[in-house]
Amino acid sequence: MAAAYSDVSTQSGSLTVDIGRLLDFGEWSGLQKAIVALAALAIIFDGMDIQMMGFAIPAIAKDWGVARSSFAPILALGLAGMSLGSAFGGLLGDRIGRRAALIGNIFLFGAATLGIAFCHSLTTLLILRLVAGVGIGGMLPNATTLTAEFTPLKKRPIAVTLAIVCIPLGGVLAGLISAHVLAVGNWRVLFWIGGLTPILLALLLTVLLPESPRYMARYPTRSEELSRLLRRMGKVVPAGTRFVETHEEKGDGKGLAAALFGKGQMRNTLPLWCAFFLCLVTVYLVFNWLPSLLTGHGLSFRIASEGLAAYNFGGIFGAILFAWWISRHGSRIPLLVGAAAGLVTALILRVMPIGPGGNQTFLLAALAAHGFFVNAVQTTMYALAAHIYVTKVRATGVAAALAIGRTGAILSAFFGSALLQLGSDVYFLILALGMAGVFVALLLLRKHIEFAPDELAVLG
Repeated sequence: MAAAYSDVSTQSGSLTVDIGRLLDFGEWSGLQKAIVALAALAIIFDGMDIQMMGFAIPAIAKDWGVARSSFAPILALGLAGMSLGSAFGGLLGDRIGRRAALIGNIFLFGAATLGIAFCHSLTTLLILRLVAGVGIGGMLPNATTLTAEFTPLKKRPIAVTLAIVCIPLGGVLAGLISAHVLAVGNWRVLFWIGGLTPILLALLLTVLLPESPRYMARYPTRSEELSRLLRRMGKVVPAGTRFVETHEEKGDGKGLAAALFGKGQMRNTLPLWCAFFLCLVTVYLVFNWLPSLLTGHGLSFRIASEGLAAYNFGGIFGAILFAWWISRHGSRIPLLVGAAAGLVTALILRVMPIGPGGNQTFLLAALAAHGFFVNAVQTTMYALAAHIYVTKVRATGVAAALAIGRTGAILSAFFGSALLQLGSDVYFLILALGMAGVFVALLLLRKHIEFAPDELAVLG
């Protein structure tokens, strides 16, 4: 613990504490873990809300007597709202605090989702999905930033990745709830549940969730509040302590544009954006179009559903394993290996026979392997983004990368159908090319997660 403190002679004789070193190399207390769990719970509702509309569309279309294709603009605008919310949510988190921005965005998408239970037109539904998308987009970068800033350096890749893995877990939960509700009740009940639960969570977080210590350290007027929080976390902090963040002071003095694009940072921001964009294009081409591709080749809906499930489950295990690897050896080699393996598995899928006469077990295994590597790269890049940027712009940096990535997701919704017309060869080739681009971007990225020998000694 001594390494975290730096005595400074002042007129008052007060102690100066480097908040960055205290949190990066200190113990991971039970309170810190509980806060990370609360952030992860918020992310579960993110994944739940994203998937819920897809499950409800058939029932809504039947109830209103409209074609399912009428919902395509609604889905696309929801993704556009997420992209917009990601950008502004990050700026909001850096301005007013991660806690307030997180809770506010959860209230927003919860209220909009609840409103869907009362709407009776496609126009109203489109507006509410746009608003919900803004809330979902603004929530995720602040939850990710809180997770990163409450977690010691060595544990951070695992903590952030486990939080992001809650997105597909939320999708699974949405499927289970939807299957039960739509089988026995009205689709509006689904949005009652989907709206009220995040609102209740926001109320809970208002009571239980503290602000990020690193954010509070930027404001001397909050020193006493920060000292009380650190004591609750088991840190020995005397009254009247002054807080600094030595290794980020220079960065905190820069403006937003310089912090994202200034000298040296261009080699981080642009490759990171490219990696997010291309990786999410690849992921959403699978999410949105893989079942259609498989059924178009004569496979049953059951096999198509199992194929997407294999991809998702592979991704969960890959994310956890790669987060552990990064926490031991840094991010450069694991992410490059993951991107290269995602490229190779896509090429394997390209040459596999797809159809009733093919080996469906091998097909499911190959899809699981592809999901393992692609999602391992995607989820651990959130930890990388949180590592690249200093406290002042961390939420904005993560949000900007996510907003660029979700732009790729939106584009995949539009050109994915054209790829299906060209066949599985072109479809899987595009997946391979996407991961090749991710590999190049990560290779060019200058600042990866790394652990110096003295840091590893402190971390144990």
